[in-house]
Amino acid sequence: MVDQRPSSSPIHDFATWEPVLRLLRAGTAEGQAAAPVRVAGSIGRGSWSLPLRRRMPPPGRAAQVGDMQDEFDAVKRVQHALADAGVDDISFTAEISPAGQVALRLLGPSPAVEPGIGTPHPGALTLVEGALPEPWRRLPEPAPGAVPAPSADPELLERTLRERLPGAVGATEAEITAAEARLGVTLPDELKALYRVTRSRWEDWGDDYEAAQRECTAVGCELFALDDLYIADASSRHCRWEFAAMEAVVTPPGAAVQGLVGSPGWIAFGDNGGGDRLAVDLTPGPRGHTGQIIMVGHEENVGASLVADSLTDLVLNRPGERRGGSGEDRPPAVAHVNIRSLPGVEAAAHPGLEVLSIGVWDEAPLTLAPVMGLPRLRTLVAYPGTLADPLEIAGLTGLEYLELGPQEWRVLLDAGAVPRSLSAAAIKVHGNPDPLPVVAVANELLALWDRPRIVQTVLEGSLGAVP
Repeated sequence: MVDQRPSSSPIHDFATWEPVLRLLRAGTAEGQAAAPVRVAGSIGRGSWSLPLRRRMPPPGRAAQVGDMQDEFDAVKRVQHALADAGVDDISFTAEISPAGQVALRLLGPSPAVEPGIGTPHPGALTLVEGALPEPWRRLPEPAPGAVPAPSADPELLERTLRERLPGAVGATEAEITAAEARLGVTLPDELKALYRVTRSRWEDWGDDYEAAQRECTAVGCELFALDDLYIADASSRHCRWEFAAMEAVVTPPGAAVQGLVGSPGWIAFGDNGGGDRLAVDLTPGPRGHTGQIIMVGHEENVGASLVADSLTDLVLNRPGERRGGSGEDRPPAVAHVNIRSLPGVEAAAHPGLEVLSIGVWDEAPLTLAPVMGLPRLRTLVAYPGTLADPLEIAGLTGLEYLELGPQEWRVLLDAGAVPRSLSAAAIKVHGNPDPLPVVAVANELLALWDRPRIVQTVLEGSLGAVP
């Protein structure tokens, strides 16, 4: 889809892009040759990826901001235009003739397409509006026999904190009730006891700059203000489709914590100082306690770890009992077939398989026959050139996410064999191919679901001949 009539927005003004294009031409070896220069890149409001050869600093000196000032200034000009247009990211390709004539193509954006990561190629395509990967749709399993830990003692907890934090301003019952109404959940007694001692508002500390540190020491974490409590459900743990589709929710029978992305029963109340959130867990695993304290890591997309059996234990610095172990030897729900991991698709196949990733492979292309009919297989990712027959994919009727190379997608599109069960898809590229054919494949996929396509806006201008 090509728009030859750009809007009046600064992002569609050739002058906005001219400084970036001059830098790209100057930094490309072919810029001095008789052949046209072809470049591609992407710029977002907070980052950019451009094929520039940056100057090395003099020996003995580190790189400084001034060494890249021209690049910063050129990119900032485009970023201001993005903000003016209400656009977060945009990719582009350009062909620059030896005489300096430029054909610049702006690619997108589309609300159905995630931006690529450090590349002008499109990221995941959301084929069904609002669709979420299966792990993000998973709710906690009921644990009818779960009870608070024997160590949970709201009175001891409150008494201990009042001794450690004399003079702290606690929350009123009305404020606690308001927090419960906002969250839509009744706070457990231990958490109420904590906030009756301190509601953890900065304005309550006045000029006492050490109050926050005393509170952190007393509680055992960086405590959120009562007004900042939130439910750490799946929506609070955002993840791009191409990564989220590779995850699986698994809770072994002996687990204290359910292996969820998030839960309506995880009440986040603090931070460990490194970005990991502490939460009260009201939906524990098979061997957990209601009200146990868990840590939701910021570097993982799924699961949480047990910190303490109760909030009382956390404050009294009594670590939680280690509980775990599956009690059975189950094949993994996520399987990786490549030169370093599993030796073939047959080795990955079992009824519980949810995700199959086929990576770099130096033997004959693989057949998907061993995974046909598996009831839970929902994600297939295949590195370009690894499939013996891409049309076998048509037999995988439960796929919700599919990531293939452009040629494999071409086979499916030409045969009308793209699985209609898909909620999202991605085009896996090797190296740095021309983005335009990849965008064409993406637009064909989006058209099958009547989703907004990636619009190409053509701008023409001149940089003049190379001096």
